[in-house]
Amino acid sequence: MMFRATARHPALILDDVRGARKMLSGVARVTALEGSRHLTELVGAPVHLKCENLQRTGSFKLRGAYVRISGLSPVERAAGVVAASAGNHAQGVALASSLLGVRSTVFMPVGAPLPKVAATQEYGAEVRLHGQVVDETLAAAQEYAERTGAVFIHPFDHPDIIAGQGTVGLEILEQCPEVRTIVVGIGGGGLAAGIAVAVKALRPDIRIVGVQAEGAAAYPPSLAAGHPVSLDNPVTMADGIKVGRPGDVPFAVIEELVDEVRTVTENELSSALLLCLERAKLVVEPAGASPVAALLSDPDAFRGPVVAVLSGGNVDPLLMQRVLRHGMSAAGRYLSLRLRLTDRPGALATLLAALTVADANVLDIGHVRTDPRLGLTEVEVDLHLETKGPRHCEEVEAALRAEGYRVIG
Repeated sequence: MMFRATARHPALILDDVRGARKMLSGVARVTALEGSRHLTELVGAPVHLKCENLQRTGSFKLRGAYVRISGLSPVERAAGVVAASAGNHAQGVALASSLLGVRSTVFMPVGAPLPKVAATQEYGAEVRLHGQVVDETLAAAQEYAERTGAVFIHPFDHPDIIAGQGTVGLEILEQCPEVRTIVVGIGGGGLAAGIAVAVKALRPDIRIVGVQAEGAAAYPPSLAAGHPVSLDNPVTMADGIKVGRPGDVPFAVIEELVDEVRTVTENELSSALLLCLERAKLVVEPAGASPVAALLSDPDAFRGPVVAVLSGGNVDPLLMQRVLRHGMSAAGRYLSLRLRLTDRPGALATLLAALTVADANVLDIGHVRTDPRLGLTEVEVDLHLETKGPRHCEEVEAALRAEGYRVIG
């Protein structure tokens, strides 16, 4: 099976993906497929996690980058390569270039996570920071290629890149031959397109579901229009899928072979990342957690067995800290309250004792004494508590009311 070929979009077939797999032997890892008991119970069918977050460089991107650069002529290799990326493709290109003895320059957005920048440099690339979003960074890298003669290695819009990413699909079929649904995050579309080419050729009955962040979802309007549509200002914490326009080549594949594209919210991404960390003991970046977010948001929509592709694990520790707080809040693990009580010695100690009985952990506490709404002897106390979930939040609030506290917010 192949998708419709045009002069602009050369056909990709199963043999391209199989050839890429031979090329990647000894370079890319065959990553683990791990079962998830929690997601299995939620979906009501077996759910497995394809752990590309454990791939070399921390994401699937090495696969496509290595295949693309391997196909360059000696003259092209001598000119060097240039790429643009928020981080994962950057590291894939840097490592692939080093393994193949090719000089690499990588453009990254100004706000790219520092660990990704440092890792890209350590893999041997020269890093240049430019632009606020990937599309601006792409333009700078393309201009550099035209000016210097370096070969531009697109993160998703090239058949060789897609063929390399498609090797993930071949591994899934071997590791879980009974799979009925594959869920994969979509940014530009290279990974989803590659998996679709490989899987639909061998098992056209398997349903492939793409997932985008709600604030950076260019595929739904593009599919509706029948051609790639650009977003003015994509916004999401999932920088790995924060792409403002689908690639022409992957779009043609996804339009024909991917069964559905869903969107997930930032809250759902946070909750998914937290679940991967707590339940699966896997460090996954928000983009990599997007398939899990889709399962959490609508578990009844997926026929099992399901394989969710965890596409990357390169997450900035500072972002991880913020996302974990956000995810815990979305999961009802934090409770913020404002109480009004009498300003007298021992009042705070009595309140803390009540919270101890309710088994709530105080994270932060603040006093407000100067609000004109307060009486002469009144004080407002802002509490930020760690709880065990939504039901515990209700129990804590009920316990405080039972002790006579006035909860005002």
